[in-house]
Amino acid sequence: MTLYLNDMGVIGPLGVGKGEVLARLLAGDGSGMVPYDGLLTGRPTMVGRVRAALAAPPVELAELDCRNNRLLARALDQIALAVAQLRETLGAQRIAVVLGTSTSGIASGEEAMAALASVGRMPSHYHYRQQEIGTAAEFAARYLKLTGPRYTISTACSSSAKAFASAWRLLAAGRCDAAVVGGVDSLCKLTLNGFDALESLAPDLCNPFSAHRRGINIGEGACVFVVSRTPSAIRLCGVGESSDGYHISAPDPSGRGAEIAIRAALEQAKATPAAVGYINLHGTATPKNDEMESEVVARVFGVEVPCSSTKSLIGHTLGAAGAQELGLCWLLLDEANVGRRLPAHGWDGIRDPKLPPLNLVGDDDVWERDLFVSNSFAFGGSNAAIAIGRA
Repeated sequence: MTLYLNDMGVIGPLGVGKGEVLARLLAGDGSGMVPYDGLLTGRPTMVGRVRAALAAPPVELAELDCRNNRLLARALDQIALAVAQLRETLGAQRIAVVLGTSTSGIASGEEAMAALASVGRMPSHYHYRQQEIGTAAEFAARYLKLTGPRYTISTACSSSAKAFASAWRLLAAGRCDAAVVGGVDSLCKLTLNGFDALESLAPDLCNPFSAHRRGINIGEGACVFVVSRTPSAIRLCGVGESSDGYHISAPDPSGRGAEIAIRAALEQAKATPAAVGYINLHGTATPKNDEMESEVVARVFGVEVPCSSTKSLIGHTLGAAGAQELGLCWLLLDEANVGRRLPAHGWDGIRDPKLPPLNLVGDDDVWERDLFVSNSFAFGGSNAAIAIGRA
């Protein structure tokens, strides 16, 4: 089965839409990374924040109105025409929706509880469904007037990457003829303070694979794709998953599960590691992730393939990270990237001597082979890798 990524919509700290995001990605514009002062400990950190205006959804979706779904709507608007055309030719019931998220509308629940504590009642516009994890896919399906299979995946930071594997299976099983696939996550105090409790947040801009790395920056955003068998410029070549269950919050130091996912994606793509022209690293800038991932990448690909982490530009968008970073890969492969440029790895340039010397992308590097791999690794040992390439 051959699948294509026919269209893509994106919103995040780099901006809204393909053109703005690609331009700011290649410019290394990290202006979307801003200080955050909402930690209970009072410690400093940075977050990747969306600054674009977010309109309220149609009145019939008011009970699902939250920042998470408003972000999602801005991304869905960008693929609405492509979806409408497929709806006309395939039928609304033959288009699935599979999305990943980890925060959903938790921020709305936080605001409601704060109001309850201060004035004794929750806001009239608050509805518990705004923060239910599963409503992202329902919101998207109703927003786009689709009636096919719909569900939300929440496996922490691999959520939206695993959505592509689920969509692939739906298409292979004949349950649908096309799918809207991606992810969305929004900033909220619960998640930020949870990572702070784990002492995983960097006090300043994250510094992946550096000897001085001190943790992650959290971000927010949405990225969605139209996936179908209809030929287009970018192909969804392969998706690999694994669940090693090593630890609730630490990766398996051996990288066994991560390697299984990467090799499965390459096998489905019918490609060797030597065919890969760029790797978007999970690259969280935590000591354990970067140690594990660098060992796995060196073991599978060697140390020559260009690779970089983009989290110093967009933050770690958690459940949306797989789709967000795959969206960046899509843009890099698109013809709009006329110079075939790659995004420079954002860090201080001080290599950790304990890590393999990966070929981290510099300012003027370009890609030569048009197969890219994007890695996503999550708490609990949930791992995913996606391979895409030019058709």
